[in-house]
Amino acid sequence: MYFPGKKTILISIIFLFYFISIKAQSTTPKFNVIAFYTAKNDKAHISFVHEANKWFSKMGTQYNFTYDSTTNWNNLTAKFLAHYQVVLFLDTRPEVPEQREAFKKYMDNGGAWMGFHFSGFALTPSTYPQNWDWYHTEFLGSGSYASNTWRPTSAILRVEDRKHPATKRLPETFKSAPNEWYKWTNDLRTNPNINILLSIDSTSFPLGTGPKLHEIWHSGYYPVVWTNKKYKMLYVNMGHNDIDYDNKTDKELSSTFDSEIQNKLIIDSLLWLGRGKK
Repeated sequence: MYFPGKKTILISIIFLFYFISIKAQSTTPKFNVIAFYTAKNDKAHISFVHEANKWFSKMGTQYNFTYDSTTNWNNLTAKFLAHYQVVLFLDTRPEVPEQREAFKKYMDNGGAWMGFHFSGFALTPSTYPQNWDWYHTEFLGSGSYASNTWRPTSAILRVEDRKHPATKRLPETFKSAPNEWYKWTNDLRTNPNINILLSIDSTSFPLGTGPKLHEIWHSGYYPVVWTNKKYKMLYVNMGHNDIDYDNKTDKELSSTFDSEIQNKLIIDSLLWLGRGKK
């Protein structure tokens, strides 16, 4: 009968601990993501939020990060945010001064953020007035909402910066998923802190179907994805699905995650944000 020697046993134990360590590393989340959302009033925004929660959860399994979401904006505190490396705003923004201050400190201290579509909206007077200068003017740089296209339609998007980690896998131009596109009061090109990653390509025009004439764009320059060099952040104008408003069925006619190329942009943006502090 063979009895292994002490050296053989020791080597076996070392290999056992090695493989346990490798297994532990593969299951340990690379980073933690928390998404805040409201999901009220606009059916297209609600549609996006629901599918975003499902999609990001699936991506978390695939790319090894944890994904949590909440409608409780009171969780926007330093203590709560300390557990997360990336914050998402899926539709709206914080309204309470204490929440806003906690988010600002989180970003000032090297936190990471990605915002979608309506999270950048501000219009005075409205339910979401421009009453947060740091967020809309300094952080986003966009100022207030100026106008939008209608109905939600796809656009040909042009990559402005192909060296950024969020855009490295994208072609020079690609077709987006249907979206309602925003115009802003500020010209982001004049802001030295803003790095525009994607804009609407001129081949998209006319963009929108109306029925109102001002809802159809025929020319102009419209950034749709950008970063602020002072922060670890990225804003994405996508996040408004097409809904059957005309027949009042509320049927979802499109998905923000229909475009594989656009999905590469979103996941690569998130992975870039999750790599650590700026």
